[in-house]
Amino acid sequence: MISVKEAKHLISQNIITLNPISIDVAKASGHILAANVYAKYDIPAFNQSSMDGYALKFEDHRQELRLIGEMAAGTGTKITIQNGETSRIFTGAPLPEGADTVVMQEKVRRIDGKITLHDPNLKMGLNVRDRGSEIKAGALAMEKGDLLSPAAIGFLAGIGINEISIYPMPKISIIVTGKELQQPGEVLEFGQVYESNSYSLSAALEQEGIEQIVVYKSDDDLDILKKVLQTALTNSDVVLLTGGVSVGDYDFVIEAASHCGIKQIFHKVKQKPGKPLFFGTKDQKLIFGLPGNPSSVLSCYYNYVLPAIKALSHQSNSVIAVEARLTHDYTKPLGLTHFLKGKYENGLVTPLRAQESYRLSSFAQANCLICLDEAKDHFKQNEMITVLILPG
Repeated sequence: MISVKEAKHLISQNIITLNPISIDVAKASGHILAANVYAKYDIPAFNQSSMDGYALKFEDHRQELRLIGEMAAGTGTKITIQNGETSRIFTGAPLPEGADTVVMQEKVRRIDGKITLHDPNLKMGLNVRDRGSEIKAGALAMEKGDLLSPAAIGFLAGIGINEISIYPMPKISIIVTGKELQQPGEVLEFGQVYESNSYSLSAALEQEGIEQIVVYKSDDDLDILKKVLQTALTNSDVVLLTGGVSVGDYDFVIEAASHCGIKQIFHKVKQKPGKPLFFGTKDQKLIFGLPGNPSSVLSCYYNYVLPAIKALSHQSNSVIAVEARLTHDYTKPLGLTHFLKGKYENGLVTPLRAQESYRLSSFAQANCLICLDEAKDHFKQNEMITVLILPG
């Protein structure tokens, strides 16, 4: 068996970032840019009014001005104003030729086609968005490695970018093994249990914006599992198997992986829950054999699978490690790192009840995993320990 630290290091050493793809900017939210983006045009592409009001030459603001027309947003008609003239203008409209300032409509008195200004604070260029004030043509808009947030998507669309290069999210296959598994909603026969691992894993992946998820079922049969695993390897970047990674008579994951040409990187980690964890690779694809117990599955997912998936897409890990103060004493055996389901609040963390690996009720209430080092057996109240904050 290897340590938790060694397992995480080995996984990180075997991750190769997915190749970039080009997609419509409207579908790129949550991805990471794979190439710099440069502006094609000055934005705004013209001097633009930021107010409903009147456009004029600032040098004329103290005199009565003759109204000669109007400029609305989206207009294709140009107006030129001379000294002593003004044009009605609306928010977003281009300034008439010759105008350099816009006065708010509330600061104007209009009588018989002429206006006088009553704005003692009016300054040259007020209420005007200069051409290229958002960005100049040829300027760097966003850099490779930037996260495409909703605001970033809007910004790129607003400067005329319709297609960009991004690091894609991986395609994920989930293989659920075990002939004892029954689907929720069906009658539970003697010896059966309801299958929940594909539900929790799919939900966790979808929470991270991963859409391409396929769930496969396999009986505890080596030949069937080999066929299912080969199909999953063909169609995905990451394969997650649940169950069948121990050493029982019906645990075929390790053997099936070998038959499919998967290189074993490690099998078994000094941790609880999730000791039988398997990790392997094939042609830059990542394969995780997760234990079958529901809490073990999620503990391994947050510790190993999710960070690897995020790294494939050049993204930061969404599981955040912080230091917290333990609310009461806790004792465990030496030799295994323990991951406890916990509740973190205001710098304090409390282990929850029902820590057994088959129980999900406490995981459903947890917002963190408490990490207790393998080298210690007793942790005191108020001791500072590492806590993994789970994605909300």
